[in-house]
Amino acid sequence: MLSIIILSYSFEEKGYAVALLITPIITSFFFISKIKIELKTIKKIPLFNIAFWKYGFFASLSNVVTQLLFVIDILLIGYLLNNSELVTNYRYISLVPFSLLFLPRVFIITDFVTITENIFNKKYIIEYIKNYLSLFTVISILMTLFCWFFSADILILFEESYSQYILSFRILIIGISGIFIFRNLFGNLLSSIGFAKTNYYIAMVSLTINIISNFFLIPLYGILGAAITTAVLMWISGILSGMSFWYLYTKKLSSK
Repeated sequence: MLSIIILSYSFEEKGYAVALLITPIITSFFFISKIKIELKTIKKIPLFNIAFWKYGFFASLSNVVTQLLFVIDILLIGYLLNNSELVTNYRYISLVPFSLLFLPRVFIITDFVTITENIFNKKYIIEYIKNYLSLFTVISILMTLFCWFFSADILILFEESYSQYILSFRILIIGISGIFIFRNLFGNLLSSIGFAKTNYYIAMVSLTINIISNFFLIPLYGILGAAITTAVLMWISGILSGMSFWYLYTKKLSSK
């Protein structure tokens, strides 16, 4: 995120593109030496497991649709308002909020194997959920307060004129708190019990509502309308993920 902010501020859209390219390359230099590759004969999979491929298919679709949720606003702003300047403005004001999403992803990816191994240990899962919710609720509150009071200073780093979009920026920050607290946690827990398709359905419903809502709100409120739609759907999708997980998890436990 630091490279994106510095290079975007210094070189605008070219700096943003360069930051996206060089960040993974720089990161690989630190970790590639730690990778120990052993060449062994690969054994053929004896059976074609349709359940495994179905899980992978829906998990991939879910990721694609989820990523589309973050760019659909940009596409619709360009289409509905026909103003390339507003598209650029929205990309920059949403840059910091969306970049912050790496934090819960890193946290849950680190624990995902352990979670999956203990997924039907109800005591362990409940304790993990409590700890996660406590941690990321505090992080979300601190993050929101910081960005709320220093929103003008953050936006001025990109362009002084972006300070007019403070409200949109603050709304997006509140929106990603829904992913921090609910969506990231329960979306991954759904995958760990084998319901990647439920994540896909939730993402598709969110995408559909996003498109329909933006057709009404963007012409009325411009960038602010897109920010409101995205923020609300981040919370709704997170809550839906939580409700779906508890329902399906309880159902799975009762069948064992």
